[in-house]
Amino acid sequence: MLNTEARLQLRELLPLGMVATKSWLQAQGLSLHFLDNAVRSNTLVPLASGVYTRDEGKVSWKGVVDSIQRMSESPVHVGGLTALELEGLSHYLSKGNNPRIHLYSDSPPPRWLSRIKIHTQLEWHGTRRIWPLDVMKNDRYVRQHEWQELLPTLGYSCPEKAILELLASVPKTISFEHADQLMQGLHNLSPRKLETLLLACCSIKAKRLFLWLAERHQHSWFKRLTPSLYDLGTGKRKIAEQGRLEPTWKITVPKDM
Repeated sequence: MLNTEARLQLRELLPLGMVATKSWLQAQGLSLHFLDNAVRSNTLVPLASGVYTRDEGKVSWKGVVDSIQRMSESPVHVGGLTALELEGLSHYLSKGNNPRIHLYSDSPPPRWLSRIKIHTQLEWHGTRRIWPLDVMKNDRYVRQHEWQELLPTLGYSCPEKAILELLASVPKTISFEHADQLMQGLHNLSPRKLETLLLACCSIKAKRLFLWLAERHQHSWFKRLTPSLYDLGTGKRKIAEQGRLEPTWKITVPKDM
């Protein structure tokens, strides 16, 4: 028999659809003896060594990522293209049997993440070349996605932050054309948030690309930005192979753009 009080605590700590490590559950006050008995009784179901879900609940990428966010000491956000998709700002939703979810953190992914099987590819992006830690810790730049009733919410980057994260990956994992189409739809960005993020952003490439695309589409918020205040580095930056030099922001872009 499982201790009733501990069983209720487990239900609170580990909602259906989420995962937890043995070490984290112990740190929350559950004994090793109780956890071992919970596994024997199938109350806890192992997904990998030391990683559990509860009562054979189905685990989705949202449950896994929400669980990482709860257990991690460092901020971990859904960001980039995935954050824009959650906000309804992308016409290119990740489709197929193995969609790609973009996660951003200044810490490496937990080791157990590669040992569990979900039908989604989680792509981990280090943020030290994009954001200072104070931006990652600032709730002003994070929105909440209620992915399942009565469960914790999933934290994802606001659109102003997400587009800069996405542009840092051009053209390696996202094309100029796709980035251009996404920027075209970003009519309602906050110039105040953009100003703060552009001042803080560590990626010269992301900032120059952002300003080029913003100027290209002439959104109303672009006129309220002050590029002279941002650290845009010096010299020319080659981004597009065999592209042409854009004279204002000094980046190479595709010739047909």
